[in-house]
Amino acid sequence: MQSLIALVVAPLFFGIQVAFLSTSCAFAADLQPEAPTDNVLIRTKETTWNRSLHSASDLPDWIDLGLEQRTRLESFDHPFRPGEVGTDVQVPLRSRVRFGLNGQSSRFLFEGQDSRSLGDDPGEFRGTSVENTTDVLQLLGSFTHHNVLGTRLRTDIHIGRMTMDFGRRRYVARNDFRNTTNSFNGLHWQLARDDAWRLRAFFTLPTIRREQRSDTFGTDFTFWGTYYETQQIPWLHTNLYYFGLNDQRSIDSKHRQLNTFGGRVYAPSKAGRIDYEVEVAVQTGSNGKKDHSAYNPHAELGYTFDLPWSPRLLAQYDYASGTRSPDGRESHTFDNLFGARRFELAPTGTYGPFNRSNISSPGWRVVAQPATGWKLQLKHRVWYLAQARDQFAGSGLQDKTGGSGNFLGQDIELRAQWKVSTNMEFDLGYDHWFKGSFFKRLPTSASLPMGGEKDTNYFYVLTKVRF
Repeated sequence: MQSLIALVVAPLFFGIQVAFLSTSCAFAADLQPEAPTDNVLIRTKETTWNRSLHSASDLPDWIDLGLEQRTRLESFDHPFRPGEVGTDVQVPLRSRVRFGLNGQSSRFLFEGQDSRSLGDDPGEFRGTSVENTTDVLQLLGSFTHHNVLGTRLRTDIHIGRMTMDFGRRRYVARNDFRNTTNSFNGLHWQLARDDAWRLRAFFTLPTIRREQRSDTFGTDFTFWGTYYETQQIPWLHTNLYYFGLNDQRSIDSKHRQLNTFGGRVYAPSKAGRIDYEVEVAVQTGSNGKKDHSAYNPHAELGYTFDLPWSPRLLAQYDYASGTRSPDGRESHTFDNLFGARRFELAPTGTYGPFNRSNISSPGWRVVAQPATGWKLQLKHRVWYLAQARDQFAGSGLQDKTGGSGNFLGQDIELRAQWKVSTNMEFDLGYDHWFKGSFFKRLPTSASLPMGGEKDTNYFYVLTKVRF
């Protein structure tokens, strides 16, 4: 059934977008340029585009045009993944262009992205900083109705290639720090009542990133789900969700059929008050020829002091299950799906050692805002494998005997962000990873790079401009 739906969706959605282009022009008299096509798909406060280029170009209000360029210089020493050698500075570049047509009830959006890296020579570390040069990040049309059957409910339908955020972005996210970005091809629907609640559902074919070639998608890789959010109780905001994944792209031993059920409750941070967040996701299904069951709880408790700089102290704990017997008939290693990690675990890019898979990590964080546009953070986390015999997820390191133990060490991270204006921002970060006994005990067969047991220092400086 999924393949049949995919075969229908794939050839149709590009044609629908072309038809929508002319529809948008017809609605140009009913303008709402302040709400772009992807407004309900992503967390707009993290991806807000200004209209300075639009204004400078003297374009009509119903046309949107924007450019973004991000340059990051980054480096870390003592690589830890097999095959990584030496230390070198790399400069990931990411450029985006957006063009939109905005009517009152129908809209169109094109967003192109170019991802590449300077200093990325053969044999050097790459981590998650994959380049795929120029491609289409978003190409979609949307239809909105603000009063469904007189109920004052709003509904939105999105068709095409899109990026999406859900909840805290742990399992589905429009990547911010990473040089490439998750995108999905298909349908998205929303039903909402003002800011009180909303229900979302989608069926998509995830975009498959290919280096040096155009991104593509296929009917043997499908992703769908529903997500409900409500803010009707101020101290108990609630999310409930289900995500389904069917990945049949490779050989049978790597097929994934996953069902992820989850819930999240939280109270937003506010000066002089305690805030909290608890999220638990449970997975069932199959991973290759193994039965799969896994879970990922997250808990945090914070307090924002009613003082200058608005300092916020936050205690956090993350656990993502691992597989006790990797050669057995069952899989218990949690799958992160399409989630973001940088905001909570550690910087990604060429670095990115920690995933929401086979991990146990308590920690704390302090956040302060010393001046308008400034944000400072200090983070400390301790890292363990949830199961010593399972792989250190994303690193390629594993000791199936469990003899290396499960202590990965601890890291301290410093970060400073400065939003100069709506057009420019800077981000500077340093992370020191005190490596644990796991690395010193690894057998030679694990292929730990020379010096990989030594502490790692990661540094980056980032600048982003938008027009």
